[in-house]
Amino acid sequence: MTSLFGLHRRTAMAAALAACAAWHPASAQGEPAGEPAAAEGSVDDDSGSGTDILSANTLSLILDARIVLADGNQSWLDGGFGKTRFDGKSDGDLQVLAVPVEAALIWQPRFTNSFVGNVSAAWQYGSDDEDFDLMEAYVTFIPPRRGSTNFAFKAGMYWPEISLEHATGGAWSTVYTITPSAINSWVGEEVKVVGVEATLFQSFGSQDLSLTAGAFGFNDTSGTLLSFRGWALHDVKNSLFNQYPLPPLNAFITGVQEDVTRSILEIDDRVGFYGRAEWRPVPSLVVNAFYYDNRGDPEAFTPNLQWGWRTRFWNAGLVADLGPDTRLIAQGMTGTTLMGFPGPPNGQRWVDTRYRSAFGLLTHRIGAGALSGRAELFDTNERGRRMNPAEDDETGWAATIAGRWPVWEMLTLFVEALHVESSRGARTTRLGEPRKESQTVLQAALRFRW
Repeated sequence: MTSLFGLHRRTAMAAALAACAAWHPASAQGEPAGEPAAAEGSVDDDSGSGTDILSANTLSLILDARIVLADGNQSWLDGGFGKTRFDGKSDGDLQVLAVPVEAALIWQPRFTNSFVGNVSAAWQYGSDDEDFDLMEAYVTFIPPRRGSTNFAFKAGMYWPEISLEHATGGAWSTVYTITPSAINSWVGEEVKVVGVEATLFQSFGSQDLSLTAGAFGFNDTSGTLLSFRGWALHDVKNSLFNQYPLPPLNAFITGVQEDVTRSILEIDDRVGFYGRAEWRPVPSLVVNAFYYDNRGDPEAFTPNLQWGWRTRFWNAGLVADLGPDTRLIAQGMTGTTLMGFPGPPNGQRWVDTRYRSAFGLLTHRIGAGALSGRAELFDTNERGRRMNPAEDDETGWAATIAGRWPVWEMLTLFVEALHVESSRGARTTRLGEPRKESQTVLQAALRFRW
């Protein structure tokens, strides 16, 4: 069936095309329809050099400004346990903000038709010291398509293909909502890698299959935020030198862990790995599975007390076009993360966190815009001997409604209502706040893409 949305951008060959394509402006601003249009010199065409190192066609700019109405106690970005990017007044009541939130520059040089790069850097509101910092820097090699079997390679600093809510190749921007799910918010925080990957694409008649294997480093602290803070919902993205504040820790952990975490860090000199499989049985359905293991040494640490974490997870995703204007997206993740030394009575390490989350998102196209709704659940379960389940276990849910309308060719308006309910005992024991918190964030964003 033919869909106005087109095939999902992560179908087997489209995933390769997305890595080397120059976005159409509408697609770059969050157009769900869009597999990016290939730049001049498609990967199907091996004629000519296809070289374009620095021109207007290789540079893009994204600007994002917002009006925000938010309540809730201190945000995690300010060292609290709040689940959202924005919070309320000091007493938790509603407050209004008008703020610029992001300015990103993307450079996509094309060295040949098959060998292309992607470099993005951004300033983000509320992110560490708010410096302009590198987000992604990678190259892809995608030979011309020959027959039913094809392959691609990728190397550099990048987010692995996990999120079904972000657009590939343009500062990792969200497509359907302003705020990604808890799963993909965490991917944005702690699952960026410096690595290499190879992908095999195979067609079987009308079906497509892709298999990806990757090896990486500089991701040893992955899991720190999930354990000490829990899940969160926000669109702050990890950058090369960025660091995140941690909420108040228990007495023991305070003595062994720095009060911030740095996500791009190599501590133990071990190589991690991931694998991804994706299958498109019919044009309207895509399913995928992803496994990640950073092989971190939970006993390794730096002089300033940044620790290695052994973090593993499974992630599964589904994208189904339910009609020419309606799409269903679902994603689920479950995993574990370990830190510290083993000890009595059962050889448990200091921190042993089990985490899981799942969401379903339905989006419907209305004229040139779209309306989307998402519901999700999340929790963590602590079994470490230096953590207290009564304080550090977490449960929660969230609901999001968002709309997207193009204002003109380079400008898109997003509106969003996000509501989060969560429960964590550490709020009471360490900050004197209620264990359960209800937070609502209303946002209107103008996203400019040149």
